[in-house]
Amino acid sequence: MPYTTIKKPSDYFNTVLWTGNGNSTRSITGVGFQPDLTWKKERNAGFSIGHMLYDSVRGLGVNKHLDSSADSTEGSGNDENFGYFTSFDSDGFSLSNGSSGSDYVNNSSYNYVAWNWLASNTTASNTDGSITSTVSANTTSGFSIVSYTGNGTSDSSIGHGLGAIPKITITKNLTSANSWRFTYYFVDGSRDRLLLDTTASKYDSDSVTANDSSVFYVDGGSEQNTSGNNYIAYCFAEKQGFSKFGSYNGNGNANGTFVYTGFKPAFVMGKATSGTENWFMNDTKRLGYNDKNLRLYPNLANAEGTSTDINMDIFSNGFKLNSTNTNSNGSGTTYIYMAFAEEPLVGDNPATAR
Repeated sequence: MPYTTIKKPSDYFNTVLWTGNGNSTRSITGVGFQPDLTWKKERNAGFSIGHMLYDSVRGLGVNKHLDSSADSTEGSGNDENFGYFTSFDSDGFSLSNGSSGSDYVNNSSYNYVAWNWLASNTTASNTDGSITSTVSANTTSGFSIVSYTGNGTSDSSIGHGLGAIPKITITKNLTSANSWRFTYYFVDGSRDRLLLDTTASKYDSDSVTANDSSVFYVDGGSEQNTSGNNYIAYCFAEKQGFSKFGSYNGNGNANGTFVYTGFKPAFVMGKATSGTENWFMNDTKRLGYNDKNLRLYPNLANAEGTSTDINMDIFSNGFKLNSTNTNSNGSGTTYIYMAFAEEPLVGDNPATAR
């Protein structure tokens, strides 16, 4: 696989932090591009506000967030009372407090993090599959957002617009309260799934056709294709030097497993494929220097981890587990991960270790 032409990964993925000021409206800048997907989390201890995902294909405003830590429908919550995203802007996004406060997005003294991905800033109808989809795709970075309406037919195909095979699809039923499906193809050659909002171990998926460079396939059940239900899918094709999706085996040692990515990661998310372990998320912006990579949990509304939750060092060419915690480094346990680059290991901007 050739290296991507991306020399500045932050043009396609970037993390921003802010501290709430309680203002009724607020613009957050510093992303470096107009996001198409923003995944936001409040970080403070003592405040359990879930993860909130916003995207340009579904649009923004009241009752448009999705929560990775819950199996709820689109907008389940009190956006109108506690705040929401109002627009994606050229260098970030804008926020509005709700009528009763601003806990979700801009509460005074709360700390927030948002991970941002660039698709195309536009949408197009895609008829490559048996189900017509609406797609915002970035073929350079290997990321697309896909919306579709289920037809209830097993082995239905949906166009993703990437021109490359997506290794990961994250799908969510917007109409009914079903779990998030995190589907991946890179461990044992089969189509496997994890539930993003739970600790459940992986299970082999149904026998639908494997993804190709034009479409991904879904079954006819409530998970991904109930007739008349609306769905959103986030699709990721691996781009060498920018993104890496794979697996590693834990060793149960504080001098843990090293995982080679071929770049300095800006963001890592992972999960044990067996057992009832939480997901983990690490990045290089929230106390990002080594021995301070505090994790968050996509399946939990919990605040940012404490010093006992430090589990990762970030290096110029990958990441290393430094905990005996079974959440990320259990002896003999297989973990899957997705990582995005802060700096490439090749090209005009060589990475340096932290």
